Amino acid sequence: MTQAVYERARLSRDARFDGRFFVGVKTTGIYCRPICPATPPKSENVSFYPTAAAASEAGFRPCLRCRPECAPGTPAWAGTSTTVNRGLRLISEGALDDGDVEQLATRLGVTSRHLRRLFTRHLGASPLAIAHTQRLHFAKRLIDQTSMPMQEIAEAAGYGSVRRFNDTFRNTYGRSPRDLRRSHAASTDVNAAGLTVRLSYRRPYDWQFLLDFFAARAIPGVETVRDGCYLRTINLGEQVGAIQLRDDPGNTGLLLTVFGASTSSLFAIVQRVRSVFDLDAPVADIEAVLARDSKIGELLQARPGVRVPGAWDGFELVVRAILGQQISVKAATTLAGRIVKRYGRKVDVSAGPGIDVPGYLFPSPQRLMRARMNDMGLVGSRAATIRRIARAVVDGDISFDASQNVAEFCESLTAIRGIGEWTAQYVAMRALKDPDAFPASDLGLLRAFDQPGQKRLRPAELKQRADAWRPWRAYAALLLWSRTPGSGG
Repeated sequence: MTQAVYERARLSRDARFDGRFFVGVKTTGIYCRPICPATPPKSENVSFYPTAAAASEAGFRPCLRCRPECAPGTPAWAGTSTTVNRGLRLISEGALDDGDVEQLATRLGVTSRHLRRLFTRHLGASPLAIAHTQRLHFAKRLIDQTSMPMQEIAEAAGYGSVRRFNDTFRNTYGRSPRDLRRSHAASTDVNAAGLTVRLSYRRPYDWQFLLDFFAARAIPGVETVRDGCYLRTINLGEQVGAIQLRDDPGNTGLLLTVFGASTSSLFAIVQRVRSVFDLDAPVADIEAVLARDSKIGELLQARPGVRVPGAWDGFELVVRAILGQQISVKAATTLAGRIVKRYGRKVDVSAGPGIDVPGYLFPSPQRLMRARMNDMGLVGSRAATIRRIARAVVDGDISFDASQNVAEFCESLTAIRGIGEWTAQYVAMRALKDPDAFPASDLGLLRAFDQPGQKRLRPAELKQRADAWRPWRAYAALLLWSRTPGSGG
């Protein structure tokens, strides 16, 4: 974006640009969102930054009125290199909790010097500055939205001690965390059995479409969709918990309630949920590309807030995708429920009154790599494929690490007998969150272009047409699936 675009968006308080850049005000030393309700300063007194971390690195402190920590996340892949995109995913998952940039660079296959150069060029800040700002903003949201004790907030945000936590906030905001809490009363409801926080999203956001997508594929015993809420169990290593998501349309966000999780797990859970529910998709960039195609543009008008549903666990998704090969979504869901009932781990997560948490965790790769899965209605070849992928995960031949190259991941996955290109692309789309993944052989995608009296498109023909939708082919796929209910794995 040019300086002129930044300036127009700032002066008009255009919500479409919220979180896509930040405004540093030289006369006050603060940085704001472009939608800040304060009187706009003169043009000569502002400077623009691509991220909050870049504004902070330039010496500005966050505005207490527009609260930059509440802005939708900066789109991870918007205008960045693939390496930066993968690096941001890893940072959001806690890769820099120990401050080891060298290790992060090694995982990305570059030198630490080159990684810092890429981050500075594309995001205006170093990897450590990005990680620090994410944690700082997360802590600020917990201060504003919850009644958690400050010691627990410090732990949740990854600060080594309350003293360091207090010092950081005084240096950044000019006041202590307790002073900040007094100035903002908790703004979300608090469930006695769990912790609720608000997660902002970029509008438009088609929550109902996402909810319907998950409802059709909800694995019995693991996840449910009921009364406008999504609820599932989650494996937290030595702990077991659950999450509940519901829309809060009046405040342009989702309300996430976490049950049974330790304080130290909160940041990772929040970041995972943001990915699974695709809260930070760059809607304007996606629309600008997809609207050029008349058919996709028509679907986009009907569903302007389309998102690509992610997956809580990559192994769970790949098993679900294998089950969905050449059968209906409903039939695959039934089979998944049978596998969970026989091989899943039974759990008991306490929640509030009226909240019926599912009673199982999805089976681990170790559990399924020798499972016979007989007398379940499952084709023997599919059961064998599930055992092979489970073995590959256990042996370390397949992982769902966000740092890996997507093309190499798909190549490794399709090398396993019983897994084809459709499954690999579907898993890349949802588990690795590749915005350009596209299962061109999917029957639902091909059927979406059916015309009376004409032959159905071949996968190669659809793939050729889809070249014009890059790098957002995954979003085009979701729009096309919306035209053919029951499609999409």
